[in-house]
Amino acid sequence: GLTVYGSLHPFSGWRDSGVSPWAFLNTDWPRYWTLFDLLANVAVYVPLGFFFTLALRRLPGRHTAPILATLLGGGVSLGLETLQNWLPTRVPSNLDLACNTLGVLIGAIWAQIVGPRIFARLIAVEQRLIAPVPHAELGLTLLGLWLLVPLSPEILLFGAGDIRHLITVDPLLPFSVDSYAAVEAGVTACNALAVGLMLRYLCARRWTAYPTVAIFLLLGLAVRAVSAAVLVGPAEAMAWLTPGARQGLSVAGIALLLLLWLPNRLALGLAVPALIAGSVLVNLAPANPYSAAALAAWRQGHFLNFNGLTRLVAALWPLLALPFLLLALGRPQGRAG
Repeated sequence: GLTVYGSLHPFSGWRDSGVSPWAFLNTDWPRYWTLFDLLANVAVYVPLGFFFTLALRRLPGRHTAPILATLLGGGVSLGLETLQNWLPTRVPSNLDLACNTLGVLIGAIWAQIVGPRIFARLIAVEQRLIAPVPHAELGLTLLGLWLLVPLSPEILLFGAGDIRHLITVDPLLPFSVDSYAAVEAGVTACNALAVGLMLRYLCARRWTAYPTVAIFLLLGLAVRAVSAAVLVGPAEAMAWLTPGARQGLSVAGIALLLLLWLPNRLALGLAVPALIAGSVLVNLAPANPYSAAALAAWRQGHFLNFNGLTRLVAALWPLLALPFLLLALGRPQGRAG
């Protein structure tokens, strides 16, 4: 689903160009390309090959699963590249098809060699580090999706829940330095707090929550810095670390030092208002002047096509996380430190 969404976004402007849908298979090497584009097209299809192979591994024959997985993944890429003929903002490419298929092949080989062992080790690690609480796997999945939020350099730091671009609503507050900094600090603090308390719920031992939360939030900041450096420019790698963002991170850090020591269920309950507050604030935020600068300097490439995907995940993440929090609060939980 994510692959289809990223390949066909923005799903608008469909038209028939009059060109054969298979013409791209016989074209020369594309005139404009970057190494990042090639690596991205390989990387995004590696998980597809990996999971296809694991799903098919019970079929008879030692190499049946990776071969079929590669054919299926290549077929998915061929179908999506063909559909791009009818989208004016997309350009089908035989180079993309080749890179996608190579990514599927890498994932298939990876799954064939180490796939079952990886899951066995993950289960062993989960049993040591993750508390036996309701919906733990769903919580881990949501936290993994959250790492897509800082990938978009034009949104506020950790600014999940901004749905205004989905329903075309103008900013509710006029821009001023003070109001913008205050809202930015609130958005950063509330979202960091909600994520940290979700992690606290999943940690098997209370003392492991502190390093786990710190490492995870630092990973989110690293994703933000790398995405800004790659997509906007190396000089902009830390431009997002504004006074408002620094203040929000400081408030969240101090609050988490105190709240992570609370009983697990109480800490999880506090994540709910933090998540709601962060979503409300990000939708009240004035227009971000850094967003305009970031979009103006954006390096055009295939990753731009996935901006719609990352923005969608960022917008919907609180709507997905809130039911998880309510489900977890509504059921009795097992042992937790």
